[in-house]
Amino acid sequence: MAQNNISQILGDLKNEEQIFLNYLRAKFPVFHNSTLFSRDFQYGLMHFMDNKGKHLTDNEASSLSKQFSDHYETKGIFIKTGEQSWKLNYPDFVTTKPGDPFSF
Repeated sequence: MAQNNISQILGDLKNEEQIFLNYLRAKFPVFHNSTLFSRDFQYGLMHFMDNKGKHLTDNEASSLSKQFSDHYETKGIFIKTGEQSWKLNYPDFVTTKPGDPFSF
C-alpha cells in the first residue's frame, strides 16, 4: 500500500474517530481512565479496517496506528503514560459502576 493510501485511510479514520473508539470499546475493556497499550490499539485498528474491507500489513498498521494515536494525543483523548501506553481520557466511556468496565 502506498503512503498516500495510508494518508487517505488516516483522513477517513479521523472523520470516524468516535465510531472507531466505540469499536475498540466493544472489542477490548476500554473505558474512561483505563490504560490502552499500543499493540491493542494496533490490533484493534487492523480488525476495524478488515471489517471495512481494507487489509493492512503489520508495517502499514504500525505506521497508521502511530499516526492515529498521535492524533488522539493531540486532541487530548490519549494521555501518554509510557513508551507504548496511554490513559484514555474519554468521559463518554465512564462506567456506571466503579471498577466494572463492562457496565455501560
